[in-house]
Amino acid sequence: MLNSTDDDWLYTISSKKKLIDFNFKEIWRYRDLLILFVKRDIITVYKQTILGPLWYLIQPLFTALTFTIIFNKVANIETGTVPPFLFNLAGISIWNYFNACLTATSDTFKSNAAIFGKVYFPRLIVPLSIIVSNLMKFGIQLVIFIAFYMYYYYQGAGIHISTNVILFPFLVLLMGLLGLGLGMIISSMVTKYRDLKFLVGFGVQLLMYVSAVMYPLALMREKLPKIAWLVEYNPLAYIIETARYMLLGTGTLSLYGILYTIAVTLIILFLGIIIFNRTEKTFIDTV
Repeated sequence: MLNSTDDDWLYTISSKKKLIDFNFKEIWRYRDLLILFVKRDIITVYKQTILGPLWYLIQPLFTALTFTIIFNKVANIETGTVPPFLFNLAGISIWNYFNACLTATSDTFKSNAAIFGKVYFPRLIVPLSIIVSNLMKFGIQLVIFIAFYMYYYYQGAGIHISTNVILFPFLVLLMGLLGLGLGMIISSMVTKYRDLKFLVGFGVQLLMYVSAVMYPLALMREKLPKIAWLVEYNPLAYIIETARYMLLGTGTLSLYGILYTIAVTLIILFLGIIIFNRTEKTFIDTV
């Protein structure tokens, strides 16, 4: 008779009892699946489109151009010695990464319900793949930003890269983790409250206006001091302001703002993992 113990099995699937269950070893075992999801996200988004990956470039360029016309030419928002188009392109490139991570992650349970209901794998693989795949898209948009940066630099524009730019990848990581945490919270809540899926698209647009994407943080404090707290309490505003300081040499570098952003990001990510783990046990009955 063949006897087996728990040690003979590679995987043991059971009801999770821990409040936090972030099993790195299990996620590492499924790294091939993570890579497959990343490829799927990159290839299928613009499949059967005429322009294909060119949309990665068209979207930020046209958005930056529109912001330049509306906010800088019509509304006369000053950007100092930095060309307005480059100022907006920097903010939009950073913002787009957060926007893509949040929007895609917030639909994790609903869009993957068919897969989740048939086969087991660490559910956290899916939102993680979204963060990685969008990182590659962000890299493409960053190349475009560098190309325009070089153009304006050789035209004599008053821009320079700060020595703090070596910390830029850390800012991108913060942006991705913040989008991941918020997205997991929203995705878990959408399984019960469907109204939230309509709020996400609308809310993200509103959030952009209080994230200092198209204006300097100091301008909000100067022109609208009574409602400047809306921007100052927004961790995204500090990430974008700091990124512009590193890349263009404009704005301010606030140590308080960075520490505040790190604290908020870790809290949201922590809550996101807890809620996501609890929801994955029961979501199939409600989604």
